[in-house]
Amino acid sequence: MCKQMVAELIGTYILIFVGCGSALVDQFQKLTIVGIALVWGLVLMAMIYAVGHVSGAHFNPAVTIAFAAARKLPWKQSPMYVLAQLLGATLACLTLKVLFHDEENIHAITTQYSDATTDLEAITWEFIMTFILMFTICGVATDHRACKDFAGVAIGVTLLFNVMISGPITGASMNPARSIGPAVVSGVYKNLWVYIVAPIIGAMTAAMVYSILRVPKPEMPETSEMAEETKSIYNQLYLHPDP
Repeated sequence: MCKQMVAELIGTYILIFVGCGSALVDQFQKLTIVGIALVWGLVLMAMIYAVGHVSGAHFNPAVTIAFAAARKLPWKQSPMYVLAQLLGATLACLTLKVLFHDEENIHAITTQYSDATTDLEAITWEFIMTFILMFTICGVATDHRACKDFAGVAIGVTLLFNVMISGPITGASMNPARSIGPAVVSGVYKNLWVYIVAPIIGAMTAAMVYSILRVPKPEMPETSEMAEETKSIYNQLYLHPDP
């Protein structure tokens, strides 16, 4: 369990440091929303391949809670995962605050929506974007029928598209840790509840919906035949021995 926590902490740290770092760089050198989205998608892809085999590469409390609800992760492990993710995100934002030497610019990495966007609209955006992300994760990373080799690519591209679409509107969080970390470091907690509640509900809904599409993993024919052969030999030797 310790290895998984370290992997989640480091993976989340790098994800938030690089992703939020791109938003800070955009204050001085315009990357545009396309550039920022590319950074988010590529760093997530890299971290999935880096530590996915260690912890599952959640980096997101909403994903962890959804996996636990879908019985893909023991509930007793989920609090430790979430703690590691929140710590990694907060440390990443604290590092960015120190490196950029500017109290005002750090506000650029918080997830906020304008006054023109209502709470319901923001919740809907975050719900839909997180649903799409989690649905993709369920399809490419947890289904035995999927090609796992390209799971990181599919998930990274999904995040890229989501950031491009909803980034200018809500900040494209889809991740409570991504919003809580900057809020703690900047001291700006406005509308934070939206970025906690909506992603969790969206991720859990996606996991539930995908469970309808999932089929049981079939038993390997070779395994079945071997089991029958072993049973036959056992019966001959022990139940019906030769006189």
